[in-house]
Amino acid sequence: MTPILRTHRLLLEPYVPEDEQAFVALFQDTSVSRWMGDGPASEAEDRALFGRIFSKVYAQDLFAVWAVRRDGLLVGHAEIKPTEAVGGGHEIIYALAPTAWGYGLGTELAQVLVAHGFETLGLTEVHATVAAANQASLTLLARIGFEHVRDIEEDDGSTTRVLTRRRS
Repeated sequence: MTPILRTHRLLLEPYVPEDEQAFVALFQDTSVSRWMGDGPASEAEDRALFGRIFSKVYAQDLFAVWAVRRDGLLVGHAEIKPTEAVGGGHEIIYALAPTAWGYGLGTELAQVLVAHGFETLGLTEVHATVAAANQASLTLLARIGFEHVRDIEEDDGSTTRVLTRRRS
């Protein structure tokens, strides 16, 4: 079950069906989606993804997925989930709408995800995979203690950086 998490300014809680429009708007914003998964998807694919959060992820309690809210508005998306991309372990995933950029919310969001991994899930390390061109996310993660482990050369010629933060 996805727990509710709070930071000073953010509320992370499970999505509700009424979030669909805001979720699709976030994922359809190419300044956000260009850094997520395989990049921008169609609106229909994003709506299907939103549906799978309920029909698969929540229904089967696969991993934690959150709507990220500030002052009651959906401003982002977050996950912590098992991954094989880094040879096992758990990976954090986060995205914020451009209107939420530049206020330190990304740092707040990443820190609460790491804390959840260490304190609630009992993990000894947490991973992140970030496009090498996503300098903002790489800088943020380095600032909160993530270290570059290796690079993955993608089929399209791009590079994904694998970063890890170990529990101290």
